[in-house]
Amino acid sequence: MDERGDRGGETEDEEGTVMDRKTTPDVVVVGSVAFDSVQTPKAAHEKLLGGSASYTSVASALFARTGVVGVVGEDFPQDYFDIFDRAGVDVQGLQREKGKTFHWSGVYEDNMNNRRTNCTDLNVFADFNPVIPEAYRTSPFLCLENIAPALQAHVLDQMQKPKFTVLDTMDLWINTTREDLMNVIARVDMLTVNEHEARHLTGKGSLLKAAKKILDMGPTYALIKKGEHGAFLMSKDDILIVPAWPLVEVVDPTGAGDTFAGGLIGTLAALGEVTRDNLHRALVNGTVTAAYTCEAFSVDGLRHITRAQLDERAEAFRRMMP
Repeated sequence: MDERGDRGGETEDEEGTVMDRKTTPDVVVVGSVAFDSVQTPKAAHEKLLGGSASYTSVASALFARTGVVGVVGEDFPQDYFDIFDRAGVDVQGLQREKGKTFHWSGVYEDNMNNRRTNCTDLNVFADFNPVIPEAYRTSPFLCLENIAPALQAHVLDQMQKPKFTVLDTMDLWINTTREDLMNVIARVDMLTVNEHEARHLTGKGSLLKAAKKILDMGPTYALIKKGEHGAFLMSKDDILIVPAWPLVEVVDPTGAGDTFAGGLIGTLAALGEVTRDNLHRALVNGTVTAAYTCEAFSVDGLRHITRAQLDERAEAFRRMMP
């Protein structure tokens, strides 16, 4: 299957047939949909559309039909639903509950690598119980963002043998629910973590040793994100390495890692098979897509690009690599 050429309310398959987004999506993304209040050296904004599932699903929808599963409150505006709709993200899995939407607030230092969290108000997200719509349960590609491992397992229990599953996690779950986390890691195809999380999870200082230890936990692939230094993907007998796209100016790095995951899984879903060549293409697309996120606040960097622009940057990126 070729990668998608369009975005918007409808998509076309490889024969040009229009497909309604209410049909089974190629990718299901499960995670947080939130308000982000962000201050960087460039500017400060209140209650932007944020959350891991927002970035991942909007990025994935650049390449493949994508549905999002999450929870929002009564204060979640129609304008933000419209952002998902215009990006081509199906929202039938986005629950609205009484109460307020998850709200995170943070401040970035001048180097943009360090940030301070001012508040994390879970609100309705504290009682999130992901219910997978019937149309989503046969989706072949699944991205589990860093919600509680017990909830990630609950999602897997509702799915009907997806072809490929990516799982993200964070220090909180490594510290507080390690047994649950280990059980769900053993059930997925790829674990994606940053450098610190990889060392924390495995107890290994070397990232190569950490990746090997992750493979021993059950996944076929260990993806370690290194921020401005790129990422590497390890399997039992192979390593793929990609640098980061060189940015002259970073406006807001919030959601870059989630965008990377969305570009990666969306590309794999569009190509249909998980091969070495397709994984490399997916890593490249994830990298350049994440760069667009860093060039604007919220998902604005993703909302205003075309596939032609993204493909042109991806091709330029491939030419940079030996």
